[in-house]
Amino acid sequence: MEISSWWDALSSLQKIHWAIALPSTTIFVIQLIISLTAGVDSDLDTSADHNGDFSGDQDAGMHIFSVKSILAFLMFYGWGGLAAIDRGMHVWWGVSGISLALGLIMMLFTAWIFFMLLKLQSSGTLVMENALGKEAEVYLTIPAKKKGNGKVQIIIQEGYKTLDAVTEDTEDIKTGSFVEVIEVVNDTLVVKRKR
Repeated sequence: MEISSWWDALSSLQKIHWAIALPSTTIFVIQLIISLTAGVDSDLDTSADHNGDFSGDQDAGMHIFSVKSILAFLMFYGWGGLAAIDRGMHVWWGVSGISLALGLIMMLFTAWIFFMLLKLQSSGTLVMENALGKEAEVYLTIPAKKKGNGKVQIIIQEGYKTLDAVTEDTEDIKTGSFVEVIEVVNDTLVVKRKR
């Protein structure tokens, strides 16, 4: 069957639903592939400039009216309407009702999925204050009375880090000793020897 004769055989309502379903599905699949390869935040910013930036520190509310959720609405509105027409349902209650219900459900579901993905995302920024009160191992000797920097190895934000450290102790703290972080000053840990 030729495509033009198939198209001509469709009712106006079927043409409308096909015209909604095919482009929205195509664009949705392309957006999904881009999101999976480039990161989930490619469209989570719904501001006027649409620059795609989204920080985990910003309001992480559900973005119901994002591009992906609107595409999900259109996609399921189109396919749901076509399914209802094929079943011979009444135009207003069957086709419109099912199309709108499926579209809204998928719009909310898509917004929820991307909201949950955002919660899994971390900014990767090291917050030095998270080291306060933690134990660390001296990697490079820390000179006494803040006369210079040494280095410590510490588990912070679920990662093993090597950071600069100073001490107010009266004796150097040798490599292999264990210390406790008591303060953070200009991204340098202030530590004391663990007794």
